Amino acid sequence: MVTVKVFGTEPPCAKCKKAEETAKKAAEKFSGRVVVEKYPAMSEEGDKYGVMMTPTVVINEKVVAVGSVPSESDFERIYKQELEG
Repeated sequence: MVTVKVFGTEPPCAKCKKAEETAKKAAEKFSGRVVVEKYPAMSEEGDKYGVMMTPTVVINEKVVAVGSVPSESDFERIYKQELEG
């Protein structure tokens, strides 16, 4: 199972929305093995990862993007790597 946490502003900015949408779109190819969760950057969860810029993307407890939106193919590649472990 892969857990994706997308940290963004409240209300979400365009890049934050795009990060969440792209993460979810890529997750569709992995039939229920990828869970995408959204969190506000200014939250206890955000503090845990030292979120300073948005969007911040954390996959299986590893920060993979800060202030940028990974492409759908980047998400897919990371999901595949994490699932193959």
